[in-house]
Amino acid sequence: MTTAFDPHTLLAESRIGVLATLRADGRPQLSPVTPYYDREAGILYVSIVEGRAKTVNLRRDPRVALEVTAPDGWAWATADGTAELIGPGTDPNGPEVEALVGYYRAAAGEHPDWDEYRAVMVADKRVLLALHVDRVYGQKIR
Repeated sequence: MTTAFDPHTLLAESRIGVLATLRADGRPQLSPVTPYYDREAGILYVSIVEGRAKTVNLRRDPRVALEVTAPDGWAWATADGTAELIGPGTDPNGPEVEALVGYYRAAAGEHPDWDEYRAVMVADKRVLLALHVDRVYGQKIR
């Protein structure tokens, strides 16, 4: 007996995906990212950088989609919704950086040097993208 395909599970298990935002002219802009899906909250998190295309696009138009693919390539899942951008922070101990710490802990566990991590988040002008998921869909081909 085979189990039913659940795109939410694929989203939760995937650590690489493609984020799609909209350019000013309406064409898609795609970027590989490292997502973390909080299934209970219905939010996908991604660390992005202020000033890069995806961040600029999301500040103008918060509609966003993220697609992941199974390791064997025979299943995919897409989540789409609205972006909330948190940061960038200027204080290593401020709420914007604290949100990035929470993302890291959920996605990867404990960091070996939190002070260094916090300093890098400020220096890199990191922003936490919280994708509030409206819809999840996908397919298992085989």
